[in-house]
Parts: sequence; C-alpha cells; structure tokens
Amino acid sequence: MALTKSDLIDSVSSECGFTKKQSTDIIEAIVSTMKDTLASGDDILISGFGKLCVNDKAERKGRNPATCEDMMLPARKVVTFKCSGKLRDRINESE
Repeated sequence: MALTKSDLIDSVSSECGFTKKQSTDIIEAIVSTMKDTLASGDDILISGFGKLCVNDKAERKGRNPATCEDMMLPARKVVTFKCSGKLRDRINESE
C-alpha cells in the first residue's frame, strides 16, 4: 500500500496536534517547494532520508509499440532518488 498525501496530512495532524487545515497547508507548502526546487534544476537533500536529483537523459532511439515504427525519443530531464545509508539500513533491518 502506498503512502498518500492524505495519509501524510492525517499523520501530521495527529502527531503534531495541528488541525486538518493547518496540516494540509503544511504538506502543500512542502510539496510546492520541492516541485519548484526540482523544476529549477536543483537537487533536494533530506538528511537521514535521501537525495532527489535532476538528471539529463540524452536523446535515444525508441520504438512505437503499436506500429513497430522506429523513432527518436527527445532528450529530457528525469528525477532520480538515492536513499541515505540510514534509510537503507532501516529498510534492511526489517528482513
């Protein structure tokens, strides 16, 4: 099961004692700041969690699966995530 924005709002509300409205505003502000930072090409580093990086992906050859026609896929930017060592250890300790 995936953690949703609604789950985060509920968690902030219950654990920090904020109202739902305040929790929603907090989560929305964080997500908006993260989107703006990534859109400007900067990385996001959250200690103990990981790093979100914007990387360039070169133009490459692809194929349309419906027609099997070869085509060139344009260059683009992608966001990648690299987890911190602490997060990796915490994930692996549950096994």
